[in-house]
Amino acid sequence: MENQTNIEKLNTKVSQVLQQFNSLKSENENLRNELVSLKAEQEVKSQEIEKLVEDNILKDLEIEEIANKIESILG
Repeated sequence: MENQTNIEKLNTKVSQVLQQFNSLKSENENLRNELVSLKAEQEVKSQEIEKLVEDNILKDLEIEEIANKIESILG
């Protein structure tokens, strides 16, 4: 009778471990998917930042050209 009780206890523990394993496996998969999504977002934002930096450089050059034209007109 005690053997049956020990087997039942073991069965319960194994079931708990399996349940926890499956739960962690699912959580891990969700986190992996979220990571992939965030990396894709980061790539898009990095490209956007790079484009804005380039645009800013071009605008600075335009401003410099305008300032030079004004200087040449004034003096």
